[in-house]
Amino acid sequence: MNLTELEDIGIKNVGKVYHNLSYDELIKHELENGECTLTKKGATAVDTGIFTGRSPKDKYFVNADPSNKYIAWGDVNKKISAEVFAELLAVAQEQLSNKDLYITDVFCGASAASKKSIRFISEIAWQSHFVKNMFIRPTESELEVFNSDFTVLNACKAVNEKWEEHGMNSEVFVLFDVENNIAIIGGTWYGGEMKKGIFSMMNYWLPLEGKLAMHCAANVGKDGDTALFFGLSGTGKTTPSTDPQRALIGDDEHGWDNHGVFNFEGGCYAKVINLDEKSEPEIYNAIRAGALLENVVMYGEGEVDYEDGSKTDNRRASYPIEHIDNH
Repeated sequence: MNLTELEDIGIKNVGKVYHNLSYDELIKHELENGECTLTKKGATAVDTGIFTGRSPKDKYFVNADPSNKYIAWGDVNKKISAEVFAELLAVAQEQLSNKDLYITDVFCGASAASKKSIRFISEIAWQSHFVKNMFIRPTESELEVFNSDFTVLNACKAVNEKWEEHGMNSEVFVLFDVENNIAIIGGTWYGGEMKKGIFSMMNYWLPLEGKLAMHCAANVGKDGDTALFFGLSGTGKTTPSTDPQRALIGDDEHGWDNHGVFNFEGGCYAKVINLDEKSEPEIYNAIRAGALLENVVMYGEGEVDYEDGSKTDNRRASYPIEHIDNH
C-alpha cells in the first residue's frame, strides 16, 4: 500500500509504512516500541489496557440503504447515522495521520468461493501481529495482487469526546459502514474487537450469498466426518476441538457453503486460564515464537503464571493454526 492510497482514505503525512511484516520483523518492532515482553518460550506478551474484553455496547452500524434492510437491529446491532460516523471517521483519520503505520493484508474464509480480503491499519505493531495470527495469511503471489474488500482503521488511542451528544454508550467506538466497506475502532486496545468485527461482517455477507456463518469450533475425523462445537465465547470450544485424534479445522468461526465447512480464520484465540502442559498439551505447546499472549502475569525470566488472574479472567493467546500439529 502506498502513501497515495492512505491519503485517499483520509490519512495524511504518514511517516514509515510497515506493510505485511514477517513475524520476526513484527516481534522486533514490538520489543523496540516497548509494546510487549518476551516469554521464555519465545511468545510475546502484551497488556491491552483498561479493556481486557470486547465492548459490545459500543458497537454500531451505519443506518443506510440497502444494508439496513438486512441487519437485525436491536441490542447487539445498534444504529448510528452516517453523519456521526463521518465525524468519528475524521477523529480516527487524525489519530493515524503523522504517524508510522502498520498495515496487514489478510483473508477471511478458507473457501475460495466465500473468502473476503481484509486490510487492517494501525499505529501499534502488536495489533498487526494479532491479525496476522488470527486471519488467513496470503502467499507472496497473492499479496502482489491483493485488493481489499474491507478496511479496518484501528485508532485505539483516539476517543469520542462527544459520545453523550451523539447518544452513544461511552467514549469507545467500534463502528461499521457496510455500504463503504470500512470500520473504525477507537478508545479500546483489545485485539478481539478486530477479530469479532470481521466475524460480524461475515455474518452479514454470507447469508446474502445463501451461506451459513457459525460461531463454533470444528474438527474432522480420519473418515472425513466433521464435528461442530457450538458455544458462546469462553465456554470451552477450543479445548475439545483440539483433539489429537482429529484434525483441527478451527476453534471459533466457520462458514458452510456448497463446498463444505470452512474456517474463517488462520489461527486460534484460546483462553489460557490455568493452562498446563499435561491437561492441554496441544494449546500449551502452541504458545511459542509467533504466539501473542494477552493480559497474563509474568515472573522471573519470562515465565508465565497461567493461574494468576489478577489482571483479568479473560487471559488469552492468539497463535497461527500451524502451531497445532494436527490441523
